[in-house]
Parts: sequence; structure tokens; C-alpha cells
Amino acid sequence: MSKAKRYNPPKVEANMIKKGFLLYLFMFPLFLSVIIALFGLKYMAILSNGIAFLLFLAVLYLSKKGFAQEINYHQSKLTKAPKIHYKELAAYLLSIATFYTAYFAGTQALIESLFLAALSTVGYWLYYGFDPREDKLENLGDISASMVIETLNEAHQKIDAIEKDIGKIEDRVLRDKIDMALEKAKTILDAIAEDPKDVRSARKFLIVYIDGVAKVTSSYTALNEAEIDPETREKLLRLMEDVEIRFQKELKRLKSNNEFDLDVHIDVLTEQIKH
Repeated sequence: MSKAKRYNPPKVEANMIKKGFLLYLFMFPLFLSVIIALFGLKYMAILSNGIAFLLFLAVLYLSKKGFAQEINYHQSKLTKAPKIHYKELAAYLLSIATFYTAYFAGTQALIESLFLAALSTVGYWLYYGFDPREDKLENLGDISASMVIETLNEAHQKIDAIEKDIGKIEDRVLRDKIDMALEKAKTILDAIAEDPKDVRSARKFLIVYIDGVAKVTSSYTALNEAEIDPETREKLLRLMEDVEIRFQKELKRLKSNNEFDLDVHIDVLTEQIKH
């Protein structure tokens, strides 16, 4: 397998974050209205504007969850479409929030309020788009795409847990060694995502080794670092070195598998050209 590069399109994330700031424009005037009503002791205005502000705050919350889902979807080569359509929920709630603000808090006419509510929803969809609907599942032959996704997600969750434990480790040498091993582990996961048929041969790596590192780091952080004796520390450092070497061997094995596949395809095509 050729050296894997992580699929991380920065333009998608940057654009979504930039667009998300526009939702604050709905909230800023309401926030000022609540403050003004508060100083004027206008309790009904505080209540109505406060409810409107909370509704738009909920729209922002749902939208941010939808944006995060969409970013993860675009960054993944192999994934299922989100089950919960947060952006769609946000668009509908925006309609409700706009209607409430216009009709109840703003005392606009019913028809105008309904028009503004519908316009806000259409505008949201036109600007932010819909939630991803299609699964990104390639034809993997006799390998279940769901199994590949589940296996990779489980491995990534374990790596996330390890990284949280690393943040608690004060021993810089140990922390660096675990970091180096994790970088190779992430590269392997990226490589499998690029060529999912390797998930079978790499299953031992995904289940046994990453899980083993997770258990070791979890047990280590559960102890008082100052009380760990030097012999145990040295044993752990050697273990992390062995883990890194094992991960490097896994990378080489995956690479050699792909080179073998390439040679086979070259030979087949050569024979086809001859005939």
C-alpha cells in the first residue's frame, strides 16, 4: 500500500465554520432586546424576547451539530450518511423561531409572520444545504462495508481514549513514544480506509494491539505517576518501542500487499495486450 495521506479537505471545514457565524446575526438583536427590557423592567418583553433568543440558540446548537456531522462525512472515505438530520431539524426550528419572534415578540401580522418563517427555512436550505443522504460505501466484494466502518470507528474511538490518557501523562519520554506509535496507528487506519479489503488481514492489529495500548495507558493514568518504580517505567518504555516497531511492520506488510496486487494487475494487462 502506498503511503497513505489523510483525507482532510480544509476548505469544507473552513467554509462551514464561516457560514455558521451568520446564525449569530439572528441572536444579537434579540440579546440586546432582552438586556434593554431587563433594564426597563418590562417583564413581558423580557419573557417574549428571552423565549425567542432561546429558540434561536437551539437553532445554532442543532446547526453546529449538523455542520460537524457534515465535516466528518466529507472527510471520511468510507462512511454512512448521518442518521439524525440536525441541519434539517435546525431549519424547521428556525421557521418556528422566526414565526414566534415576528408574530408574538414583534407583533407582526399573521400572514407576514408565516411568510418570514417560510422564507427563513428556504434561505437556510439554500445557504447551508441539506444533510448528507447517501452512504459512501464502495463495492467491497465479499467484505461487508458495515463491518469495515464499525471496525474502523471502534479503532478510532480507542485511539481517542488513548490520546485523552496521554494528556494526563507527565513523563515526556513516555508520552512521546506513545504519540509516535499512535501516529503509525492512524496511518494504518487511513490506509485501510483507502483500501478496505485489508481490514481482514489487519483485524488483529485493529482489535488486539490498539486495544492493548488503550488498556495499558488507562491503567498507567489510574496510578500516581510519582509512585511508579523505575523498573516498571523502563518496562513500559520498552513495550512502547516494541509497539511502534510492530505498527511499522504492519505498515510494511500492507504496502507489500498492495505492491503484490499491482504486480498481478500489470501481468494480467500485459497478457491481455499480447492477445
